[in-house]
Amino acid sequence: MKPTLLILAAGMGSRYGGLKQLDPVGPNGETIIDYSIFDAVRVGFGRLVFVIRRDIEAQFKDNLGARFEKRISVDYVFQELDKLPPGFSVPASRKKPWGTGHATLMAADAIHEPFGVINADDFYGANSLWVLAEYLKSGSEHYAMTAFLLRNTLSEHGSVSRGVCSMDQENFLQNVTEFRGLAKDGDGAKYTDELGRIHKLSGNEPVSMNLWGFAPTLFGHLRDQFVEFLQKRGADEKSEFYIPAAVNEVVATGWRRCRVLKTPDSWLGVTYREDQPAVSEGIRRLITRGVYPEKLWA
Repeated sequence: MKPTLLILAAGMGSRYGGLKQLDPVGPNGETIIDYSIFDAVRVGFGRLVFVIRRDIEAQFKDNLGARFEKRISVDYVFQELDKLPPGFSVPASRKKPWGTGHATLMAADAIHEPFGVINADDFYGANSLWVLAEYLKSGSEHYAMTAFLLRNTLSEHGSVSRGVCSMDQENFLQNVTEFRGLAKDGDGAKYTDELGRIHKLSGNEPVSMNLWGFAPTLFGHLRDQFVEFLQKRGADEKSEFYIPAAVNEVVATGWRRCRVLKTPDSWLGVTYREDQPAVSEGIRRLITRGVYPEKLWA
């Protein structure tokens, strides 16, 4: 069975200032999602499941979904604040989505086969998705994550948060540690801790960019962990339930192992609106090299 690709596209884009999933970056109006789907089709994913919000459903389907449906099976699930387990309700002041772990959980009834997870606003590259697809098609019982080098994931226009990965000697994940406020510093990065001390990273650290591979067994873990999250932090209007935290828990308890896959690809992403020209230029270089055609869906 071909794996499914789950695309997290419900993000609000608060730092970017708009619905960045629909902004063009290619020479013929292609979005980042277009390139991800083009790669997904050619490396062997058999179905797409988009996580979106109800308020963007019509715009999203009309602008993006319709053209993908001609090439691959497409389904939609919805992430809304009130999609909570029984006994829980949304705090009155809550506006922020519940996070990537909650978004992934929304697909529990739609996915029953091995699946990959990507962000809609991140460009991962053909090799990165190929490595993940091959792993999922191998039938391995372990989960997987494709890791990028930190230096290839930084923005020229502001600080970012990145999950730095620790692995054992067999390249299985030990944990993902979130670093916030990472700013580019030469070939590496730096951040300032709560005491005002500056710390530097080399740039060679493997980081998670939410390019994951899972079996459907993940959904049971997510359900249990999301209930625990709501019990502990549900009243915090800014708290989020993230995929890396959920995987850390799964790995720590020994329920599953997670293989760290590596890619030479450079990540491209739009965190700030000022990042968009650099993404467009990066894609233009890939077109010049023959990685992508000039007109993606010709």
